[in-house]
Amino acid sequence: MSIYDIQIDAMDGSQVSMADYKGKVLLVVNTATGCGFTPQYDELQAYYDEFKDRGFEILDFPCNQFANQAPGDDEEIHAFCKGRFGITFPQFHKVDVNGPDAAPLFQWLTSNTTFEGFGKGPKALMMNTVVKKMDKDFKNNGNVKWNFTKFLIDREGNIVARFEPTHDMADVKAKIEACL
Repeated sequence: MSIYDIQIDAMDGSQVSMADYKGKVLLVVNTATGCGFTPQYDELQAYYDEFKDRGFEILDFPCNQFANQAPGDDEEIHAFCKGRFGITFPQFHKVDVNGPDAAPLFQWLTSNTTFEGFGKGPKALMMNTVVKKMDKDFKNNGNVKWNFTKFLIDREGNIVARFEPTHDMADVKAKIEACL
């Protein structure tokens, strides 16, 4: 199975085929409106503005699985993101990214990547502490650990990188540029 065999749910409830994104560089991200990482929307929008004409797409999937930080329905979440951060990239139906109800796209992404850690520094230490309370074995599975985990997909549908929310956004940008 490839990423292009997967269907995703649009905000209006219709099905979208990932095959519609064939040939594009994709950054798939699970987001939340009430998270400490929510300001990353500014950088994501800047990257989208800079690279969208070169075949780059950001696919935004709100998720409420981490500390209930994405309350509200799809329309409320979208209105917040558009009003506060001016996002123009595609935002999809709110999903689960882990567990038995995880969206097929995230099942595929997490089964084809591994968690490589939160890095170093105060945010990394905080995330290790928080996530360990939720999943004692978090270092040994591919589950999404928190909001704003990002997966970079190349034009051929291969996962190039997985970025935890604590990852340096300048490095995310550099890896996007390398794929383009």
